[in-house]
Amino acid sequence: MASNDLLNILSPDSIAIIGASKNPAKRGYRSLRKLLDDGYAGAIYPINPNEIEICGIRCLPDLGSLPGPVDLALVCTPAATVPSVITECAAKGVRGAVVLAGGFGEAGDGGKRLQDAVLAAASAGGVRIIGPNTSGMFNTHKACNLVGFSDLRKGSIGLLSQSGNMALSLVTEAQANGHVGLSTYVGVGNEADIRFDEYLDYFAADANTNVVIVYVEGLKDGRRFLNALRRISLEKPVVVYKSGRTSAGRISAKSHTGALAGEYAVSEGVLRQAGAILAHRSDEILPMAETLSLLPPIMRSRRLAILADGGGHATIAADALSERGLALAPMSEETRRRLAAVLPPAASVINPVDVAGGTDSDPSVFAACAEILLQDPMVDGLLISGLYGGYAVRFSEDLLAAEIDATNLISAMPRRFGKPVVVHSLYSALQADQRPLPLLDMRRAGIPVHNSLETAVRCMQALAEYGEVGRDIAALPPKRAQHGKVFEQVLARCRAEGRRLVLEHEGRDSLHDFGLDLAPALLALDEKEAEAAFFRLGAQPVAMKIVSRDILHKTEAGGVKLNVADVASVQRGFLEIVANVKAAVTNPNIAGVLVTPMAAKGGVEVIVGVVRDATYGPVIMFGLGGILVEVFRDVVFRALPISRNDAFAMLDEIKAQAVLDGVRGGAPVDRDALADFMVSISDLVEAFPEIDELDLNPIHAYPDGLAVLDVRILLTASSIVRSAEKQGIEA
Repeated sequence: MASNDLLNILSPDSIAIIGASKNPAKRGYRSLRKLLDDGYAGAIYPINPNEIEICGIRCLPDLGSLPGPVDLALVCTPAATVPSVITECAAKGVRGAVVLAGGFGEAGDGGKRLQDAVLAAASAGGVRIIGPNTSGMFNTHKACNLVGFSDLRKGSIGLLSQSGNMALSLVTEAQANGHVGLSTYVGVGNEADIRFDEYLDYFAADANTNVVIVYVEGLKDGRRFLNALRRISLEKPVVVYKSGRTSAGRISAKSHTGALAGEYAVSEGVLRQAGAILAHRSDEILPMAETLSLLPPIMRSRRLAILADGGGHATIAADALSERGLALAPMSEETRRRLAAVLPPAASVINPVDVAGGTDSDPSVFAACAEILLQDPMVDGLLISGLYGGYAVRFSEDLLAAEIDATNLISAMPRRFGKPVVVHSLYSALQADQRPLPLLDMRRAGIPVHNSLETAVRCMQALAEYGEVGRDIAALPPKRAQHGKVFEQVLARCRAEGRRLVLEHEGRDSLHDFGLDLAPALLALDEKEAEAAFFRLGAQPVAMKIVSRDILHKTEAGGVKLNVADVASVQRGFLEIVANVKAAVTNPNIAGVLVTPMAAKGGVEVIVGVVRDATYGPVIMFGLGGILVEVFRDVVFRALPISRNDAFAMLDEIKAQAVLDGVRGGAPVDRDALADFMVSISDLVEAFPEIDELDLNPIHAYPDGLAVLDVRILLTASSIVRSAEKQGIEA
């Protein structure tokens, strides 16, 4: 959790401004002026040897002149001066420093050396660094604004951003909203010292923050970030916008998993696994955070009711809900009967509910309908859509009192029923000071009001997602005891031979020893042994595959034969496979040909793989498999280790997950078997960090189990190199 030092730094009672200035164009002036204008109650110490006073406050010539320790220093001086400034801060007991200047790690080797010097000075003196290359920080509840944003509103939404412009965009959007308030903002800058995970722990401990927005471009320690995100998400929602969705990612020819592990594809899976509520559009970030901050009752399920005053909005809302993975609640007969009693005959009393003009002359009917819907046990959230809030504007001012009364009743319902209510209103598009009074009253009472129906639905989805966080996030699963002795022997052989590729028969034996059920496979060294293997496997159709440390992609090298059904074909197949491989690769090291029974027909081809991501460490992948896996790219990722909950969530997240449930009368696959298999693979990689990449493709998933058709395991280069170095030393 956040240390006392970080709490003091981001909620400071004293501030030194190093490089304070009388020039209104300079940050050393603007920050000082802002502190005074906003009524900052702590001690302020402008430091400039060339000035006596600035803005009526006496200047100090240097840090040594400070009367005592200071919580936070704002460093407004050029990059080259910062190492010595931090050394002086340390000597005077300054707890933290906001370093604004650029020209550090982001600016090449020279900047990196300068940043290292700053960190050395900070570490030696116990000074924590925000930045460098940061836009600054603010804490509205302390009236501490070291960024210079105007008209900040106190609130409960924390903001952590790698982009100053993105922070400005969200602050400006909050001002236009007229209601949203922020708590603490930090521009992480280069993240040279204090990192994302520490800031998350600060927000977890900050009593003034109940929702956090995180804008992230890249992470220096993805594992620590995920662990901190997991901790805070159990207590407070975190809305994350991860940029770089269209990045081509890392190009890898080593495996399908490596080729598919683009940065965003991995980030999306592991961030969701750790509890993040992911925003995919910049204009939905703040509405989602606002909704999560206003509505403590989280949705118990994805079943919603829609209450609209027009068929068009009702239909659009229903479409948007379905597209977002939400469901129209199946209302009881009693609910429909009660709705029919208060609505005109033309109204639709099935979900979505269209009042069909029944509220035009009496807006109080909206409150009556909302209460009926929320009383239905099958309804776990309510979306109101249309012109609610503007009846007095649209029809008659005489309706204002009734609409305000209805607003008061509806505003009390989320806490009364423990179910969220979100409103979409046409009149919310007006400027904040022009919105009808009922909408203003509703928002002040804690009901989110949005001018975009799609945004309102996205916010409902965010509530549903956060409702699932507590159910899905658990402590990291304990490592389960497994055999693993065979794989230890395989590792020893690979190290002795200096090879990273685990041969397929070795991989199959290792997985079998680890408790995974694989079809039998026999290694043949010549055509006679291939014939013997064919009979040992029951003289049934077999698959034959080359086994070679030099052949990673067998099919491309002509090293695979399928449906080989008789002895002559087996012998001929062996010779052809070896000839093909020798023609494709110069002097290949051939260990033999693997002979294994053909998998049963049918089933769904899927892939399970593991790759070591540069940011998040080992991650597991699941998706549709086969030869077109890199064409469809329908895969999802999770960080290791995974739980069964994680595995089942992955099965549900692929775009074609309905295929797993059976198509055209086909039986659904055995999801339990798939989930258990994925957890076992997670355990294997956790037990053996020497595994760099693992590719199991294709796997045939059947209604009563699964069959692994191909096993590919690649070891880390470091594990082989370290062994070779060790052997050289011993020799």
